Amino acid sequence: MAAFLRSSRFDALFPFLMTAAMIVASAAFYPDILSANYLLQQLQIASFLGVIALGATLVILLGHIDLSVPWTLGGAAIVCTALAGTGHPILSAIAIPAALLFGALVGVINGFGVAVFRIPSMVWTLAVNSILLGVAVLNTGGFNPRGEASSLMSALATGSLLGVPAGFLLWMGLLAVLLWLLRRGGFGAYLSAVGCNEKATYLSGVNTSRVVFGAFMLAGMCSALGGVLLAGYANQAYQSMGDPYLLPTIAAVVIGGTSILGGRGTLIGTVGGVLFITLLSSILSVMQIGEAWRNIVFGTIIISMLLVQTLKSKGTPA
Repeated sequence: MAAFLRSSRFDALFPFLMTAAMIVASAAFYPDILSANYLLQQLQIASFLGVIALGATLVILLGHIDLSVPWTLGGAAIVCTALAGTGHPILSAIAIPAALLFGALVGVINGFGVAVFRIPSMVWTLAVNSILLGVAVLNTGGFNPRGEASSLMSALATGSLLGVPAGFLLWMGLLAVLLWLLRRGGFGAYLSAVGCNEKATYLSGVNTSRVVFGAFMLAGMCSALGGVLLAGYANQAYQSMGDPYLLPTIAAVVIGGTSILGGRGTLIGTVGGVLFITLLSSILSVMQIGEAWRNIVFGTIIISMLLVQTLKSKGTPA
C-alpha cells in the first residue's frame, strides 16, 4: 500500500478522489451540486481551463514553465474575433486556424529562447507575455478589441452533443490526440527524460532542442484554443481575459501529480486537477468568497503540493 501511495498512478488518481470527496461534502450544504445541470455546466467551464492545462503539462514535464499563457490566450482571442467580425466568409473560415497558428508562433518563440539562448523559461516567457500585452494595447488603444465570435466558436464553447457540452468533448478529443502523440515515437519518454536530466538525454543522442520546441509549440496552441473557446463563450475578446487562468492552470497541473521540477507527471492527472480546481472555484463562488481569497486558496494549494512532492522525492530511494 505504501508503495502505491508513492506511485505515479496514485498521483493521477488523487485529484479525482479529492474532487469526488468535495462533491459529497458540499452536497450536504448545497444539494443542487448533485444535479445533472450543475455538473454538466461545470464540465463546460472546466473545458476552458482543461485545454490550456494540457499544454502546460507538457512544458512542466520538461522542468520548465510557460508564463505567457494569459496573453497567448488573449492574443489568439483577439485574432479570431477580429477575423470573424469582418463578416467575410473566407476570413471567418480561417479565424480559428489563424488563432492556433498565432499560438504555435508564440510557442516557437518561447522554445527559441529556452532551447537556443538557454534563458530560464520563467524569465523568457514572462517577457514574451509582456510583449504580447504591449502589442495588444497598441492594437486596441487600450479599449476592448473589436470583432465578435463566429457561430462555430460559439458552438464549440456553448453547444452540446446529446446533452454533453461540446467544449468538454473537444477537451477529451485533445486529450486523446496528445496521449497518442506522447506514445508515438517516444516523444513522451523524451519529455520526461529531458525533465529529469537534459544533459544526459542530449548525450544519449536525443535532439533535446526539438523536444523543447515541440512542447512549447503545443502549449502555445493549447493556450490559443483556450482563447478561442473563451471568445466563443463571451461572444467577443476582451482585455486581460487570460489573466485569471495562469495560477489555476499551474495549480491544476501540480494537483494532477506533475512535478514542477519536471520528469514526472501525466495528462490524466491534469484532467483530475482541472476538475478539482473548477469545482473548488464554483463552490467558493457559491459561498461568496471573493477573488482575492480564491487566489490565496490556489496559492496555498500549489505550495502544499510542492511540499508534498519535495517530501516524497526525499523519501524515494536513490
